[in-house]
Amino acid sequence: MEAFLQSGEDASLTRLNRLTLREREVLQLLAEGLSTAAIALKMGVSPKTVETHRAHLTEKLQMYDVASLTRFAVRCGLVSLE
Repeated sequence: MEAFLQSGEDASLTRLNRLTLREREVLQLLAEGLSTAAIALKMGVSPKTVETHRAHLTEKLQMYDVASLTRFAVRCGLVSLE
């Protein structure tokens, strides 16, 4: 069972490594519950730039809803449940 869980973590980390630093940042902030506008303000970019980063990360991860992205971010340790 431990090997199975470890292989799932390894696969998640491999997928995470496909993302750029900015895509990871958008993923983290999205998983923390921030809106596109709030993420843009925090990152100092336009909302359109945030949407572009989000589109790229969803394509790379093949996850298209916030719930899936949030679960992924938690599994990878980008955010905690607290």
